[in-house]
Amino acid sequence: MSRIFLTTETVPDCCRAGRISSLFPLSVFVLLCFAWPGIVNGHVYQAQSAWIPSLGLNLGFRLDGLSFLFCLIITLAGFFVTLFSASYMAGKPNLFSYFFYLHAFMVAMLGIVTADHLLLLFVFWEATTVLSYLLIGFDHENTTARENARQAILVTGAGGLFLLFGILLLKTMGAPMALSQWTQMGMDIREHFLYPFIFLCILVGAMTKSAQVPFHFWLPNAMSAPTPISAFLHAATMVKAGIYLLMRFHPLLGGTSLWMGTLVVVGGITALWGAIQALAPCDLKRVLAYTTLMALGILTLFLGGQTVASLTAAATFLLVHALYKAALFLATGSIDHQCRTRDLRNLGGLFSAMPLTMLAVAAATLSMAGFPLFFGFIGKEIMYEGALSEEMFPGFATLATLFANSLMTAVAGIILLTPFFGTRPPSLGQVHEVPWTMRLGPAVMGGIGVVFGLFPEWVSANLIQPAVFAFHPSREEIRLVFFHGFNLPLLLSMITLTLGSVIYIFRISLRHRIQDVIDRLWITTPRIYQKSLDAFVAGGTWFVRRTQTGMLHTYFAVIMVTVLLIAGWAWIPHMGAALIVPDMAQISIASGICLFILAATGVVLMAKKRLVAIGGLGAVGAGVALIFLMFGAPDIALTQLLVETLTVIIFSLVLLRLPLLRTVRKRSRSRNLFDAGLSICAGILVTSFLMGLLQVPLDRNLTTFFEHYSYVAAHGRNIVNVILVDFRSLDTLGEISVVVLAAWAGVVLIRRQEKE
Repeated sequence: MSRIFLTTETVPDCCRAGRISSLFPLSVFVLLCFAWPGIVNGHVYQAQSAWIPSLGLNLGFRLDGLSFLFCLIITLAGFFVTLFSASYMAGKPNLFSYFFYLHAFMVAMLGIVTADHLLLLFVFWEATTVLSYLLIGFDHENTTARENARQAILVTGAGGLFLLFGILLLKTMGAPMALSQWTQMGMDIREHFLYPFIFLCILVGAMTKSAQVPFHFWLPNAMSAPTPISAFLHAATMVKAGIYLLMRFHPLLGGTSLWMGTLVVVGGITALWGAIQALAPCDLKRVLAYTTLMALGILTLFLGGQTVASLTAAATFLLVHALYKAALFLATGSIDHQCRTRDLRNLGGLFSAMPLTMLAVAAATLSMAGFPLFFGFIGKEIMYEGALSEEMFPGFATLATLFANSLMTAVAGIILLTPFFGTRPPSLGQVHEVPWTMRLGPAVMGGIGVVFGLFPEWVSANLIQPAVFAFHPSREEIRLVFFHGFNLPLLLSMITLTLGSVIYIFRISLRHRIQDVIDRLWITTPRIYQKSLDAFVAGGTWFVRRTQTGMLHTYFAVIMVTVLLIAGWAWIPHMGAALIVPDMAQISIASGICLFILAATGVVLMAKKRLVAIGGLGAVGAGVALIFLMFGAPDIALTQLLVETLTVIIFSLVLLRLPLLRTVRKRSRSRNLFDAGLSICAGILVTSFLMGLLQVPLDRNLTTFFEHYSYVAAHGRNIVNVILVDFRSLDTLGEISVVVLAAWAGVVLIRRQEKE
């Protein structure tokens, strides 16, 4: 497949096209602003359209406070990422594909957060999985990028299968597929015996997408994607899809000990592990990736709670993290673009060269560290209040939040001070500020963190409260204020800043110790993943070698065994009631014909010459035609006889050209016994099926339909012919095509045999 590379003359055009395409997310953001007053007043916007009415599936979309908050984050980040990419990706090949995947992913994320039907949500969920694979592996010529993209799609795709199974279990329980109808269903679902299985499936789906331990390892590796993609997927949108799923399912599945305990423990462990590992790398993007793990763990931890404080902490930190992390990822892209490196060991003294970028990074990192006057400080206070109010393991939740935030404070210092202060390494050479298209995103999103920190009451009334009310039945007023007084959350915030400063001072030694411990671990989730993948490939290789032998007998045996296992598993429990003893007085002649067919079958099996086998095969077909004729189906009998005659002719043409029977290797006794057992089992299963059908009242709806319309609509008196030629003409055409292809293959094989 050819690749088109952009020449220097086409770069300005690509930059212009990227800037123009940024109007798409901006226009969606503006449209959302028109709906903002209604959302604040509790209004819910809904749209329904028929999808598959026969199955009760509708294209339902719903915009409430929670989906509105996510939509704002997605579109705002999408606008700045697109604008940033216009300059960052200039000169790269396949830019049309890049912007198409980027905006398609944005649409899929908007679909997830606005879908009002679970199956529709799942469709968009899988779309983000596929599109993220394309974006992570955008540099397809890079082996590492391809492997990391494959890892991401395998992990998140497996989680998607669990999510689908959980949705089907909910459907089995009778739960409505429309999310808007869940208000009164929570108690019934939580008391059902399938609840633990549903919870497990939904949790695994959310954990894989939001990179919770032990499925966290794909997220740092996904940093091989272009930096703007990392900012969009892994800071503001994709990884938040799992958090959104937990928020949506909170009214339906939340409130149990299983829900609360699991989410608090999983989230706490993820937050601590991500925060600890954030100190180890020297690559700025990997540092930010591990801080994202910490944030996702904290969000999961708070969603384990039931109080307004814990859920408010989740919604607030969701917004805090999206603002500062998107700004930091984009600023990291600016540094990499100008310096050609993201390695902290090769960076320093960039303040004089990139002062505007430094100010944006300062605003984002100070919010990340939770300094006063920044939105992150308010988010950190409400986080401690939420952790202290947890119903399950409040002590663990508080300590996990404290240590994770302290480590994040130290990491924020590393991100701000290391690249911009100190002595500039000679290897950097001349460094200049990035274009305005790359400065705007970090500056605005970092600046919003400052503005929201100064006006928290407006944020709580217009963003946080509508979002929390959308997935929590409580209607307690939510107010974010800058100063709550001298209390325990304020004390914990001060401890966080102090402990973070201490960690920053000893960051070098801690980095080496953490990296040494990680290297010494004999079992890690990446190694488990790789071993599992290797085992899967080895198992697939063994299975293919066993089944793809080039022998028709093996293929047919595999198909028959599979059919018998699937059909028998569902039918065997009902087989006893279906078996009936026929009245021999009424079918005495038919019994004689059946014995004739059995004898002809024995002739086919025992024949030493091919002509005898062909004759026996023809006798089997003739006997079946006589059975149809006896029971009042002369047209089917005639069809059977004609088909059988044609089959015998084809078999004669083929078999007579094959080697003599005495030259063919004799089959082993075990193979003969296997074939006999398989045939007997298939015969018993089919016979019991037919006996069961005879005991079911005949539904004549289709019969009446064809009797009425065969002549009126198709102008045919032979109903069977009309069905074959008119009502199911495409099926008949497909069957004829299969026969022609099979005959063609037979001719090729015969000619090949003649040449040999």
